[in-house]
Amino acid sequence: MSDSSSIFSGTSRYASDFQSLIDRAVAIASLPLAQLQNTRTELVSQSTALSNLRTAFTSLETAVESLETASGISSYTTAVSDGAIVSATVSEGALEGVYTIEVTSLGSWTSTLSKDALPDVTDPATQNISSASSFTLTVAGTPHTITPDAATLNELVEAINDAGLDVEASIVNVGSTSSPDYRLSVRSTKLDAVTIQLNDGSADLLDTLASGAHAAYKVNGMATAVQSDSRTITLSPGLTLTLLSQSDPGVATTVTVSRVATGISNALSSFVTAYNAAVDQLDLHRGESAGALAGQSIVSSLWQAMRQVAQYSGGSQSIASLAGLGLTFDDDGKLSLDSTTFSSVTAGNMDVLLAFLGSSTGSGFLKYATDIFDSVLDEADGLLPASIDSLEDQIEGQDDRIAAEQDRVDQIQENLVAQMSAADALIAALEQQVSYISDLFEAMKIAAQMYQ
Repeated sequence: MSDSSSIFSGTSRYASDFQSLIDRAVAIASLPLAQLQNTRTELVSQSTALSNLRTAFTSLETAVESLETASGISSYTTAVSDGAIVSATVSEGALEGVYTIEVTSLGSWTSTLSKDALPDVTDPATQNISSASSFTLTVAGTPHTITPDAATLNELVEAINDAGLDVEASIVNVGSTSSPDYRLSVRSTKLDAVTIQLNDGSADLLDTLASGAHAAYKVNGMATAVQSDSRTITLSPGLTLTLLSQSDPGVATTVTVSRVATGISNALSSFVTAYNAAVDQLDLHRGESAGALAGQSIVSSLWQAMRQVAQYSGGSQSIASLAGLGLTFDDDGKLSLDSTTFSSVTAGNMDVLLAFLGSSTGSGFLKYATDIFDSVLDEADGLLPASIDSLEDQIEGQDDRIAAEQDRVDQIQENLVAQMSAADALIAALEQQVSYISDLFEAMKIAAQMYQ
């Protein structure tokens, strides 16, 4: 609404009365505008409250996702009796079990070095071991054409490494710092007696320094060693070992793969924290001092969704509910986790626990909770996004109505100012005439008195 006092300026003695008249008329005309603005403020408060609830429920959904992660591959743990011999990692498909491994050989890689008789290279960025523009690299009897971008040792190494073969090239200095002698080194990437040779069209350029050999290990006491061309081996589905050093003859290292509930317990604690935070957000809109969403059905709908998740029942097994895992409600509707009860119930019952939890795409608690939170948070048709979008549409419509009403009030004000200005100008003119005539009569009166 415009400030009428900055628009109207009168000169008559009734100017202040005209100003008051304008102010009162504009104030009365602005009453519907104030109501529209109050309604908009309420809508914005409701939208903010729903956004806060969406944040709280998103955190709760994330906690459920973390619970699924904790019940998956991260629930596996490995124990190695001698970490100097092997290291172990697990991945999808891993199974619980106990394995023994005796590393009888770490194996070796075939390594080669450019010959002594080749041209000296003191700067690999400008010089090369051969002036040829194309080379033939033979690996395990198979020839491959190597064409560097430039006639330098640096480019030759890069071309060999870019060829995607089972070798890797590098540059080594076999001279001194002050008098370098850079050579081409080509090594196999597999543990094997691989033949490696580089030819520039006129001569072979490499000497074999060492012929490689397979790594070898015995599993679970077997008499015959398993051969491997890598020190990273798959001992079982989802179980990968890295061979670090050779075992003492006849001494095996034990690798134990097991599942523990520690990660699940931590994830449940996070779920409890997120659940209680969502309860706090909902409580803001209930009771005597209820907030912007007081009395709206969405509050009870969200509360019901949370209770359904927390009160899920999964059948007749020894673990069939969250309560059975040690989760309980207090008088305020908040959850708590008794870690002692959880440990007692899940000890030796990992399979039962995992069956109860299930998965988000399969069955069990995780599937049930995921479906409920999807109904609340899904961007396409979830309860909260749909409600927030509806409020945003209402706010936009309210903005349009406020703008139209403001234009109406501004027009009323403009008309009143014009009318009062015209009236004030007329009165001011009449006041000037009265003043002139009064002054004239007064002058005549004075003149008459002077001639008496």
